[in-house]
Amino acid sequence: MDYETRASLNMAEASSIVDCVGVTKRFGTKEALRNFSLNLSRGVCLGLLGPNGAGKTTALKLIYGLIPPTKGTVSVFGENVSESPRRVRGKIGVTLQENALIDELSAVENLEVFGRYHRLGSEDLKARVGELLNLLDLERTADVPVKFLSGGYQRRIAIARSLINEPLLLILDEPTTGLDPAIRRELWDCVRTLQESGTTILLTTHYMEEAQRLCDELVVMSRGDIVSSGSSEELIFKHLESQALEIDLADTDAISPAWSRLLSETTHLRQGGQLVLYTPQADELRRRISANHDLGHTVLNFWSRPTNLEDVFLSITGNVLSEGE
Repeated sequence: MDYETRASLNMAEASSIVDCVGVTKRFGTKEALRNFSLNLSRGVCLGLLGPNGAGKTTALKLIYGLIPPTKGTVSVFGENVSESPRRVRGKIGVTLQENALIDELSAVENLEVFGRYHRLGSEDLKARVGELLNLLDLERTADVPVKFLSGGYQRRIAIARSLINEPLLLILDEPTTGLDPAIRRELWDCVRTLQESGTTILLTTHYMEEAQRLCDELVVMSRGDIVSSGSSEELIFKHLESQALEIDLADTDAISPAWSRLLSETTHLRQGGQLVLYTPQADELRRRISANHDLGHTVLNFWSRPTNLEDVFLSITGNVLSEGE
């Protein structure tokens, strides 16, 4: 499907690709999601962030119709997923945490099997498989049984399989977990290419760099609730100062009164003998600490850097970050 055809189809779809309104999901007495509301616009890459148990995977399962909500509505392409699951799924591609490939079959054969589920004709299926092998750099290993391939190649095949129906929405659940950094970056390039071609993407990840590089919008979740949302830049501006000063302390057992006074004025993270202070002017704060004998003599090393998404994630998911003492 060329870009112009995809664009015209997109214009016929609802302006919101995904619209979750007041969604609660219970499993017995456990509330996995609580009053969850999410709007995903066409062409956007949106990331769900949160610790294990935050409700990310539950949200994805609701969106692609694997489970129904206990309360609230989930609409995809303007249709209620609970009422039209088959029609909605025909426009969605899903890559789960488990690759779930047929180990005895090759990449080509795995893609062909899945393409038949979507009722692709022989010629269309052959052409689509060729496109995906090229897109995900699978041509050299196309005919090798999956069980003989590395985890990185198996992950590529799983993503290719989720694209066989040319989905308007691609859902990626922890797409690069367990992959080495080089393979991870190659898959990032593939995700960017897909987005540029008009695919809307919803993903979960534990890699903050991945989220910061790929996602236009982010939703941070904790214990079934959305606790913050925005672009990575907006989240940093909203929650922390722009710079971080990392400090290794010589005395890891106690904080002196002078340090306590400084920490009471500064948003900070303390982990053992390391402090991270968040400030708009890291160099000035460093000079202030160095000039104060009660502070400076306890410092082993300084590092200053821009505040990043991982800092924000720690601050708003209830980790040890604190505002003052």
